[in-house]
Amino acid sequence: MRTIPKPQPGEYAPYAIQYIGLLPDDGQVLKHLAESFRSLRALLAGLPEERLLHRYAPGKWSVKEVVQHISDDERIYAYRALRFARGDATELPGFEQEPYAEASEADRRSIASLLAELAAVRRATIQLFAGLPRAAFLRQGVANGNPMSVRAAVYHIAGHELHHVRILRESYLLS
Repeated sequence: MRTIPKPQPGEYAPYAIQYIGLLPDDGQVLKHLAESFRSLRALLAGLPEERLLHRYAPGKWSVKEVVQHISDDERIYAYRALRFARGDATELPGFEQEPYAEASEADRRSIASLLAELAAVRRATIQLFAGLPRAAFLRQGVANGNPMSVRAAVYHIAGHELHHVRILRESYLLS
């Protein structure tokens, strides 16, 4: 698989280091994306419905809502990356994750449906970044008032999932 060097500070919003920093500096972000999906699917396989609807504290998302959030965030960041990769300088808005989670009605869906959606999104994400010209990875735009390079977007996507899997393991006590 193609190598994509890790972004440097200044290519992403300061908060994004919490995601980008979770990835090794080996350039294999697309491989990590493929592996992390398999790991997430294995983590959730066979969980009973009551565990999938579990919220570890009031106001926190259910396991199903976390899976939907990973899909939503990935779609948004891949879209941003596409725009910037194609040289679009239009500043892009942010998004509020709480209304997205509520409007998703993820708890009404089966985990198989949510994982199938994430699998499709993940395949599209990997194909998008695998097919970009090398020069596109350093192109930048502004999203939610912050600079973001194309390569920062793919590292955000991969690290964001790792962040949520860690929360699922530690706070939801999934293993």
